[in-house]
Amino acid sequence: MHVHSILTTAAAAATLPLLASAQGGWGGSSGTGRTTRYWDCCKPSCGWGLKTNSGKYVQTCDKSDGPLGGSDTKSGCDNGVASGAYMCSNQSPWAVNETTAYGWAAVKLAGSNEQTWCCACYELTFTSGPVSGKTMVVQASNTGGDLGQNHFDIAMPGGGVGLFNACTNQYGAPPNGWGAQYGGVSSRSECDSFPEKLKAGCYWRFDWFAGADNPDVTFKQVACPAALVAKSGCSRNNDAINETPTGPSSVGTWTPEATAAPTAGAV
Repeated sequence: MHVHSILTTAAAAATLPLLASAQGGWGGSSGTGRTTRYWDCCKPSCGWGLKTNSGKYVQTCDKSDGPLGGSDTKSGCDNGVASGAYMCSNQSPWAVNETTAYGWAAVKLAGSNEQTWCCACYELTFTSGPVSGKTMVVQASNTGGDLGQNHFDIAMPGGGVGLFNACTNQYGAPPNGWGAQYGGVSSRSECDSFPEKLKAGCYWRFDWFAGADNPDVTFKQVACPAALVAKSGCSRNNDAINETPTGPSSVGTWTPEATAAPTAGAV
């Protein structure tokens, strides 16, 4: 699924109404939805200023994956841009434990707009496929102009670039990105040749995410884990819910091998 980073002018952003979700009212969005996957390397739309009620925005990076200051740098996927803003590699998903993961997604919610979902967090409970019963907390970092309602396009390296592709410019990926333009790579071994900083996020898709293909979800808005906010640099002021970040600012990556390691003296 393609997601495009869109610049909203200051004048336009200032007039965007704060709409409540059709599902959640002012108690936060909730309901049933669907997922897809992508990683197009383009600047996320929530990386532009004036997209949140706090004035904060998602951190973007330069071509070398170094953090950029400010929110006005053009997207690296815009035609004619020699040096622009890109998705930061550290906004890749990771497993917190066997049944929980953190990450980012492009979002489109019924009855809402960018000023209500940019940098908000949603707990997704997967209801189909090999990840059924697992949960993932995602922070909205992007907006999908071509997404359906209540749709979460989960950012994962190797998930397919869609219509716009900045990965070739940033990392030297093939002309249509890694793997299929829509859907991305189809096996874990294909992740081995990825840029070092994107490998873990690509492996995650086949490990914790079990190679799931667009599973359905139920979702509800939650306060963002501080570990997501620490990486994206974006948080919201309270509106529909108390959006004060929760938990530790750093959460390590869970791996099956770590839990299976024998204890001292084990027979």
